[in-house]
Amino acid sequence: MGELLARKILVLLSALTLSTLALAEGTRTWEQSKFDELVKGTAKGVALRGTGGLELAPAFRALSTTPSTYIWSIASDSTGNIYAAAGSPARVYRITPDGQSTTIFEPQELQVQSLVVDKNNTVYAATAPDGKVYRIQQTKVAAETTAKAGAKPAPSWSATTYFDPGSKYIWDLVLDNAGNLYVATGDHGEIYKVTANGQHSLFFKADEVHIRVLAIDPKGNVIAGSDGSGLVYRITPAGEAFVLYSAPKKEITALAIDKAGNIYAAGAGEKRPGTMGPGPAMMILAPAQNPGAAPGAPAAVGANPAAAPGMSPFPAPGLGASGGSEIYRIAPDGAPERLWGSREDLVYALAFDQGGRLVAGTGNRGHIFAINGVDDFTDLVKASASQITAFANAPGGGLYASSSNLGKIFVLGPGPETDGTYESDVFDAHNFSRWGRASLRASGNVQLFARSGNVDNPDRNWSPWTPVNLATGAELGVPPARFVQWKSVLHAGTPAARVDSVLLYYLPKNVAPEVDEITVQQGYRYQQIPKIASTEPATPGQPRFDPPPPAVRDRDSIGIRWQAHDDNDDQLVYALYYRGDGESRWLLLKSNLTDRYTSFDASLLPDGGYTVRVVASDAPSHSPGEALSAERESARFEVDGTSPVIEKLAASIDGTQIQVRFRAVDAYSPIRRAEYSLDGGDWQFVEPVGQLADSKSEDYDFLMPAPRVDAAPGLAGSTPTSSDHVVVVRAYDRYDNLATAKVVVRGK
Repeated sequence: MGELLARKILVLLSALTLSTLALAEGTRTWEQSKFDELVKGTAKGVALRGTGGLELAPAFRALSTTPSTYIWSIASDSTGNIYAAAGSPARVYRITPDGQSTTIFEPQELQVQSLVVDKNNTVYAATAPDGKVYRIQQTKVAAETTAKAGAKPAPSWSATTYFDPGSKYIWDLVLDNAGNLYVATGDHGEIYKVTANGQHSLFFKADEVHIRVLAIDPKGNVIAGSDGSGLVYRITPAGEAFVLYSAPKKEITALAIDKAGNIYAAGAGEKRPGTMGPGPAMMILAPAQNPGAAPGAPAAVGANPAAAPGMSPFPAPGLGASGGSEIYRIAPDGAPERLWGSREDLVYALAFDQGGRLVAGTGNRGHIFAINGVDDFTDLVKASASQITAFANAPGGGLYASSSNLGKIFVLGPGPETDGTYESDVFDAHNFSRWGRASLRASGNVQLFARSGNVDNPDRNWSPWTPVNLATGAELGVPPARFVQWKSVLHAGTPAARVDSVLLYYLPKNVAPEVDEITVQQGYRYQQIPKIASTEPATPGQPRFDPPPPAVRDRDSIGIRWQAHDDNDDQLVYALYYRGDGESRWLLLKSNLTDRYTSFDASLLPDGGYTVRVVASDAPSHSPGEALSAERESARFEVDGTSPVIEKLAASIDGTQIQVRFRAVDAYSPIRRAEYSLDGGDWQFVEPVGQLADSKSEDYDFLMPAPRVDAAPGLAGSTPTSSDHVVVVRAYDRYDNLATAKVVVRGK
């Protein structure tokens, strides 16, 4: 397009530019404050609040990595030692507060599923499947087992069978204040009570298949959660049971009770009304490997031979359940309330931190959440393991946390991390952009950094992390580029470090729009589509869907529609030009179009061949002089609004036939077809002389049977009367323009 035409376009669009609010402003912003946005980044020592924002996470460190793949239960004694019930291989580990680990029990069963420690530091451990409850006690101190000279003697341990319930599975153990041990079992949904002197009895039998978890409330009642119908029972010391809650989930995977008597229950698995599930979801136990060994390395020394020959199926708490998890709070008066839910995370453990806040250990992403209130949570940490399976009290007010895949022990808290770092996800501006200032809403000791690059992987030669000076205008100071990333470093102090939101300003380099396609539809008129305002901002670089306009048949109209896009997602305005065959000048047909379609009266264009040009401009979104435009030409099309002419129409009777002759002539396009009708009868197709219709002038010469003339009514034996006939012919050109004519044939 020439310079003169470009000037005309800018003049035509100027009025619309001044009066139209642009959809895409020049300067844009990228803000991150919501949890769903921040969770895409990488946090180290930083917690993500469910209501949005960042804060320092509780201190979190690995204390011990065991040879076992799975740790199902942990308990701590009065001196801060922790005991871990593990599987693959099946063991009970004793781990000191400084991380020294000792194996104190190796059963023949596949798993040590649960354990508790009494006031005398005696350990009760339950094995599965077809397992028993063992009592594990320290027997003596052997000086000869010291690790080195001057070290404290190592204790030795003995294990004896304490109780055999004869059940397929033992799921959980709990001790009350009197030293009574309660044993939750599977296959028959039974809870057994074993007194301090070893006497045992059936305490409660449910109509569920599995009793999965147990807890003791402040009044000494046993709280039990089931698998199948997701029931939470309250069972008095006398064994009288009452269903407190039927959860929407099929399996209760964890219980915790606060000092006020509120019961917290975690549920998992889809629940089918009227049915009980087949039991806890199956998981596959792989043979244990040496920690840190490469895949395929030999099993760890001392691995349980029953687990080593390959894969051994064993029902595991909640693993494999679909539909995510939910946490419910049941008040002391029995009123239930849903606190939290996740479609991705399964809750395996519940506990309280030193401030009385509920924490949840989850899989299969290894996250620990703090539950602050109804749908108010904090994503505290992500462990280097797949599942957080249990909690126990740690010295100083912290919590021990165990994991599976791999079997590790961690310490959570009690205080926050000294420093924490959060790296945002990579932001794609979709165009080469200039990066401006940053706006940070934060408190405490917080630093902000930024970097940019032109590939989506920051490790591939991006600019270095550049500190943002929040005291002097907060200029990012990174090179212009398509991608950007920010990092925040939080330091402990008073007030506590906290980031509420980070907002970056940027200006994409303007690129010209593109007209992708033009479609011309003759004989159609487009109806206007009502515009619906959207409150959602458009995403730069993403295709925008425009529904096709409704079209109605109208032979006197020409419809034109086109597809166009702008990589800046600027608002576009269009002008439409046309040019006839052999002409050099483009003539304006319509301007100031915001829709991507239009239609007009075909009579505006004389018969002939034409091409249309669509010019798209992003002027509504840019200052004068900064706008860019693009254009595209359509395929050639023809306009023919003039009907053909019927010439030299004649007809005569020759015996029993009527002969008809005529010529059909069109000034622009070939004659497409011709028809005739005799005495108002049906239309009949007729071929031209030579049979091929391919010319602007076609001759027709054909015979038709003359209608039979009947005798006069009521006059027997009379001769036929003479009769006239009317022949009507019509012809169509290529564009369905119609010509008609008639002739009267006189009878003889």
